[in-house]
Amino acid sequence: QVQLVESGGGLVQPGGSLRLSCAASGSIFRINPMGWYRQAPGKQRVLVATISPGGSRHYAESVEGRFTISRDNGKNTVYLQMNSLKPEDTAVYYCNFRDVGDGGEYIYDYWGQGTQVTVSS
Repeated sequence: QVQLVESGGGLVQPGGSLRLSCAASGSIFRINPMGWYRQAPGKQRVLVATISPGGSRHYAESVEGRFTISRDNGKNTVYLQMNSLKPEDTAVYYCNFRDVGDGGEYIYDYWGQGTQVTVSS
């Protein structure tokens, strides 16, 4: 019903920057909560950043001040600008799209395929 296409991952040196994008398409009839999660090797998937329909943003403490999440509602696209990247940011990054009902209640989470971000010299 909803498809998420991610792009922007790659290899970058410590201190560098990357910009991830995620375009949602399909049966979308409202502005949905969206976000980014990441999973490092041998670790659980964790939240990186979220953005609400009203534009409220939340960041994991580990990325606060370095990452910025934004969205283009007309394009159903969410972005993650990552600056001052560190080796510990290395992970597969997953785009999240939360399907909600008319009252904002949770229905289902859609996930992108994941894009690899590697921070290394």
